[in-house]
Amino acid sequence: MYQQLILEHAKARSGSDLTPAEAAAMPDQAGVGQCHQLNPVCGDEITLRLELEAAGMQPTVKGVHWHGEGCAISMASASILSELSEGASPAELEEMIGHFRELMRSRGRMEPDEEILGDAAALAGVAKYPARVKCAMLAWVAAEDALRQAVSTSR
Repeated sequence: MYQQLILEHAKARSGSDLTPAEAAAMPDQAGVGQCHQLNPVCGDEITLRLELEAAGMQPTVKGVHWHGEGCAISMASASILSELSEGASPAELEEMIGHFRELMRSRGRMEPDEEILGDAAALAGVAKYPARVKCAMLAWVAAEDALRQAVSTSR
């Protein structure tokens, strides 16, 4: 379950540059959304901020920044999501989140689509452990809500 990629992302966390003070303040900017998620079962938590930028006709994800504490799975998942999201359109990110959710709900019966999920495919084994699925999903649920907010304020 703890593949090398997961361990590397858990240690060197991409996007984990949101300070606790920034995480406590809700952004009041167009094209920015923020969400806090907590797993009450294990205590993992994350505050994730997603920023869109106008790029021609279609906005793209400028960055995903987060602050969190938790197990290697939740922190690696947030790190991988942060890397994968950059440059994606809102529709592409929604597809990625939907595919990741479906994978996590499959209880290990579904093969990950690496073209859609990239490095997040390394988390596929987590789906076999229902108690750990929430850990892997924490950042993705936060990103889904933050994306919704960012899109609604960018119009």
